[in-house]
Amino acid sequence: MNKAFVLGAGLGKRLRPLTEQLPKPLIPVFHRPLITYAFDHLLDAGVGDLVVNTHHLPHAYDEAFPEGAYQGHRVTFREEAPVLLETAGGIANVGDLLGKDPFFVYNGDILTDLPLAPLVEEHRRCGNLVTLALRSHGPALHIALDRDTGRISDIHNILETGNDGEFLFTGVYICEPEFHQWLTPGKVESVIPIFLEMIRRGAPLGGAVIDAGHWWDLGNRASYLAAHRSIAESVEVFPRHANGQAHPPAIHPEARVSEGAQLHGMNVIAPGAHVEAGANLENCLVWPGARVDSTARLRDCIVRSGITASGEHSGVDL
Repeated sequence: MNKAFVLGAGLGKRLRPLTEQLPKPLIPVFHRPLITYAFDHLLDAGVGDLVVNTHHLPHAYDEAFPEGAYQGHRVTFREEAPVLLETAGGIANVGDLLGKDPFFVYNGDILTDLPLAPLVEEHRRCGNLVTLALRSHGPALHIALDRDTGRISDIHNILETGNDGEFLFTGVYICEPEFHQWLTPGKVESVIPIFLEMIRRGAPLGGAVIDAGHWWDLGNRASYLAAHRSIAESVEVFPRHANGQAHPPAIHPEARVSEGAQLHGMNVIAPGAHVEAGANLENCLVWPGARVDSTARLRDCIVRSGITASGEHSGVDL
């Protein structure tokens, strides 16, 4: 499976003001853009050609990937303008780039290392049109799966099957090229109504339950901070996509932390950031190029690039 479509066009409303500076898939996670974890995950699964849709702050992708490539693999960006097309519309909009072979779809705001081989195996074994990667635990269990047939039978009980769902939809799935026949180019549309119509008409919409590995939806600051805490606690384990290499330490070697700064708990300080002597940080994220001055007393805060943090703050994004 050589191609993948990574969703990068969302507005990231729940992560504002962080997403006023960057699209959500480009927010830094342990010193590198979130979307690069998706890229590494897919490349490890054999993907060689990456397609990304953009809409909010599209120039940021050009700055992050000026050569239109990642780790020697082509990345093709397609802007949705002036209207954001949502997931189904986004897939339809890149149909010409995805070609006539099966392809992955991967939400750009998740962080996961779940094994993809079982998803590929289930998709091929069952001859599905679409196969969703599912988990049996997580924050939103809305997918009903018939274990006997491997087919999705309902979502959010919208089809009134009486099953509210027992599985989480991870935002990772495989589609056959024929899936494009269910889509309407130019139409603003979520993928969920398409999936529901497939169920109604008996089209093979399947699911593979994959509970191995880790999974986060980084759609809000609580999950964004929680993912950093978990990675900091198991930095040698998750995620090890890029050539099997672990992350650099939480305080990057190219960060400047002055002697006399006080750090407590889990702090992730990015390259180019500067924490001055006298500053006091507890459980904070400091983005590349941010500055924390000597008067700062920060707890559970995120300091964005180019910002100078001063004074006392708790639980806010600066």
